[in-house]
Amino acid sequence: MTFLDNFKKPKFWRLFINFAIPFFLFVIVFSLLINSFSDIFSANFSEVNKTNFAEGRFKAFFAPKIVLSLVYGFYMANKNIKSEYKKG
Repeated sequence: MTFLDNFKKPKFWRLFINFAIPFFLFVIVFSLLINSFSDIFSANFSEVNKTNFAEGRFKAFFAPKIVLSLVYGFYMANKNIKSEYKKG
């Protein structure tokens, strides 16, 4: 099966969603902890907002994470579909 064949299957899209969304959320939380650890645990959320999201920084914060999550979701969904066909 090629990637384009798998791409057309509804099961591929379910797997994609099941991998991409949790990974995206994990990467967001991990990035916030790395960027603003002390501000988060001191409950200084205005500083977290200023550091990561204010003045258009949200684009630079979210864009790579969205792309990374899409790539990861496509890769893992394709890998799982292929392994199912090898088994059966």
